[in-house]
Amino acid sequence: MDGLRQRSVDLAFALAWALVRRLPEPVVTWLFTRAADFVVKRDGSGVRRFRANLAVVRPAATADELDALVSAGMRSYLRYWQEAFRLPEWDDDRIVGRVRTVNEERLRDAHAAGKGVICALPHLANYDHAGAWAGRTGMPVSTVAERLKPESLFDRFVAYRAKLGMEVLPLTGSDEHVFGVLAERLRAGGFVCLVADRDLSERGVPVEFFGRKSRMPAGPAALSVRTGAPLIPATLHYDGPDLVITFHPPIPREGGPAAMTQRCADAFAEGIAAHPQDWHMLQRIFVD
Repeated sequence: MDGLRQRSVDLAFALAWALVRRLPEPVVTWLFTRAADFVVKRDGSGVRRFRANLAVVRPAATADELDALVSAGMRSYLRYWQEAFRLPEWDDDRIVGRVRTVNEERLRDAHAAGKGVICALPHLANYDHAGAWAGRTGMPVSTVAERLKPESLFDRFVAYRAKLGMEVLPLTGSDEHVFGVLAERLRAGGFVCLVADRDLSERGVPVEFFGRKSRMPAGPAALSVRTGAPLIPATLHYDGPDLVITFHPPIPREGGPAAMTQRCADAFAEGIAAHPQDWHMLQRIFVD
């Protein structure tokens, strides 16, 4: 049954990539908005976890305010998927034109120094769009992705991100040492982007996040220490049709990877607190 379920999920994604991009955009937006509202109404385990996570971000919210935030958040999450199925058809002008940035000079100045740049970001808004924007504005992205099951589904996501101009390395199951490959890219002056607000390895660094205990991957900080490349946190949010990317100050290396990861968590919290509806975290993240 598990194999049948995996094949069904793979088929569903294949159909979505084939069909969604062919429908008029207003129709797709209506369908995905209705789907988001239906998922919230069903109140499954993912929605309940989402609500619990948002309650930590907004502890003073009333029940009605939290309900409204969950609904807005699920619509934001389904917008991410709507864009994922249509992004490969966007032309360069649309990909770049729908992005606005805050403090972009922090990224460009660091990249111009020639030591490579690491960008750490949380699951906010559409990081695939951000990666496509970076590549089309002179900074092609190397990144890491969790290996999905079935393998064919993982291959679809690798192909999708490759079409957007990104190099994707599997987190597990590869003969290449991912850390070493990323270090090579940085030493060559490359740009590495890593989604880093959820620990997938169970070896993450303990951090305090919104006053609660959590764990986050130390990879971005460790890469910065190893290569000398600056580590710049970025947070994203939607504003109407646009994606807004905010680049935070580079993380000082004092205190080593653990202290650096905590500083990343602090930057993530700042961006998430400002735009909690765009934090697509439907999984467990707080360990207490």
